[in-house]
Amino acid sequence: MAITNSETAMSNPMFEDVNVGDALPEIVKHPDTRQLVMYAGASQDFVAIHYDQNVAQEAGHPKVIIHGALKSAWLGELVTSWMGDEGRLLELDVSYRAIDFPDAVATCVGKVTDTRIVDGVGLVELEIGLRQEDGTISTPGRALVSLPTREII
Repeated sequence: MAITNSETAMSNPMFEDVNVGDALPEIVKHPDTRQLVMYAGASQDFVAIHYDQNVAQEAGHPKVIIHGALKSAWLGELVTSWMGDEGRLLELDVSYRAIDFPDAVATCVGKVTDTRIVDGVGLVELEIGLRQEDGTISTPGRALVSLPTREII
């Protein structure tokens, strides 16, 4: 199941309902240069490679590139949309391994890699990533989430 920018994925999962191997609902992004300029203004990240075609080409890129922090925010959206209002995002780590460009579909993907109870708290480890159209994961990462449990442990 893919989620577009205008849809919400809130699912409010309970710890007991989550299993290793479960896939998170994908979120599909359609970035364009307008979004990059808007993000630059909101984040105060005015590095020209993100909005100036000439600067990007001088750096050896065919066009401007997507901000790394924006890609990280999209992956944060993937996790927080899946965990719902009752979950807590405890850790989010990403690594920028490849460049992403506007006007190319970017899909946020994730899956559950571990579940455990620690001191009465239901913890869920997630493997996450931003997938390019050719299947390359340009921005791999991981997240740790706590989810509510049905039982007091």
